[in-house]
Parts: sequence; C-alpha cells; structure tokens
Amino acid sequence: MAHGVGETLVLFLLAVYFSKGMSIRHHHESNDNESTSSSFIDGRFCLSWRLGVETNNVLLWRTVPTQCLQYVEDYLIHGQYDRDLELIMEQALSYVDAIPLVADGMDGWILDVDDTCLSNIYYYKSKKYGCDPYDPLAFRAWAMKGGCTALPPVLTLFNKLIDKGFKVFLLTGRDEGTLGQVTIDNLHNQGFTGYERLMMRTMVYKGKSAATYKSDIRKQLEDEGYRIWGNVGDQWSDLQGNSSGNRTFKIPNPMYFVP
Repeated sequence: MAHGVGETLVLFLLAVYFSKGMSIRHHHESNDNESTSSSFIDGRFCLSWRLGVETNNVLLWRTVPTQCLQYVEDYLIHGQYDRDLELIMEQALSYVDAIPLVADGMDGWILDVDDTCLSNIYYYKSKKYGCDPYDPLAFRAWAMKGGCTALPPVLTLFNKLIDKGFKVFLLTGRDEGTLGQVTIDNLHNQGFTGYERLMMRTMVYKGKSAATYKSDIRKQLEDEGYRIWGNVGDQWSDLQGNSSGNRTFKIPNPMYFVP
C-alpha cells in the first residue's frame, strides 16, 4: 500500500513538473509572438506613415513617430533611400534628354539645396532622424561647418543640365546673411560649380513660409524670361505654388516637414 502511494506521488510530481514546463514554454512563445506581432505592426504603420508623408497626405507633422526611429534609420542608411533617389533621378535624366533647348540661354532648371543637392542625414542622425524636434540653432551650427556631402544622383543630374546648356538655379531657404559664403563653399567643394545663381532667403522673406518664398522667387525668374523646365526638391513646399516648372521631381525625405 505504501509503495503504491509512493508511485502515485512520483507520478503526481512529474505531472506538475511537465505541466509547469509546458506553461512556461507557452508563456515565452506567447511573448515572442506578441513581440514579433508588435514589431510587424509598427513596421507596417511606419511604411504607411512614410507613404503618407511622401504623397503629401500627412501635413504639418513636427517629428517622426518615436516607434518609427529604427524604420527611418534603416530606410535612410541601408540602401532603399539610395535606390529610390536613383530611380527618381533616372526619370529626370530621361526627361532632360527629351527637352529641345532654345538657343537663347533662357532654359532654366531649379534645384533645392538641403537634402537635394547636399545631404544632412548625418546631422539628423544626432537628432534621431527627426524624432527630436527641429533645432534651428543646432542646424545652423551644423551648416556653418560646411561639411554637407553631395547626393551623387543629384550631382549627376546637375552636371548633365550644365553640359546640355541649362541655366541652373539653386534655390534654398538658408539665410543669406549667416550662411551665404559657407553654402557657396560647401557646394563648390562638393562639385556644384557652373550654376547660374544661388538664391537664398533674405530679410524680405523673413517669417514667410518656404512655399511662399520659393514661389515668389520662381515667379521672378519667369518674369525675367526664363522657362523653368524642371524643379527638384525634397519638400512639397519646394514644388508647390506659382511657376513650379514644367515638371517637378520630389526627392524622398521622411526626416522633417517644411511648410
């Protein structure tokens, strides 16, 4: 009788042990599944959020959603941004080849500067790729170093435009008084030479939106007689408004929004 009770006790303890083991394993598997599911959901949200940004359906956003920090970093650093940029510039190059220039020197093209000609990705890395709020003083300090690197596909387009005979205008929201010479030097050092004019924000446009300022400058160029065949920028405010150009090309930028 005692022997039977002992066997029963052993079997009971074994059952409890295996039951707890299965429970713990199930708990870990559930947590792993929940973690994977959460990561998957965040990834899908961030992909949709970036699509909304690039199609200008998400407006007046101030910062990148915190859950999208890793997604934006991966997009910018691990190749997809470069592939997207190359494809867009290939379209621009094909368009340039098809334009019949008039021999009067008035065929124009407009390029934005920041994150179009020159990249600020390494600055924004320190700002969590836009998850931190915009810091105008810190950005000015960065720009004053003159260390921005060229975006190679845009530089290729720039050189093609110059070689074909376009008058290229570089239109930037940078302040002329504080960043004029350093921007000229930075552009020159990165290969942007031979452009017609670098146009920067002056006191006349202090407090005006980028869309208003750039629209006014483009209208002035048209009033001078220039035909704006193309316009390239990373912000929708680079491309909207009056005199936007015969065709516009939007470069991806999920780091910040400029109205």
